[in-house]
Amino acid sequence: MYWHELGSMDPFASVRALQRQMNRLFDGYGAEEREAFPAVNLWSNAEEVIVQAEVPGVDPKDVEISVQGDQLTLQGERKADESPENVVCSRAERGSGRFTRSFRLPFEVDNTKASARCANGVLTVTLPRTETSKPRKIAIAAD
Repeated sequence: MYWHELGSMDPFASVRALQRQMNRLFDGYGAEEREAFPAVNLWSNAEEVIVQAEVPGVDPKDVEISVQGDQLTLQGERKADESPENVVCSRAERGSGRFTRSFRLPFEVDNTKASARCANGVLTVTLPRTETSKPRKIAIAAD
């Protein structure tokens, strides 16, 4: 599309039109990553895995954590805000509803020794490594 086709003498009109078309083309690109809730960080060392999930506005009683083998699953619900009667919402950016996130852990963990706490909207799950999954050195016998 050229500026003369837009009926304008503005040489940048075609650039803006192209930008609008590109925005429409890529609308939704990466939406899965942006909409993932809760946002999670996962760290590990030789002894344990630590998972931190941002869960602002979620009651810890509404979160279920389960571990099976090397798979961690977080499930829960962020309840919708209650609005007073006779108000009009001008902006609604905070989502609500059920969520599920599952992660493959870097090694098998001992779920009987796992612990979790929630402070300031951040859920921290600590998962100790199983003894059988820890690397072992093998001594070499001399002949």
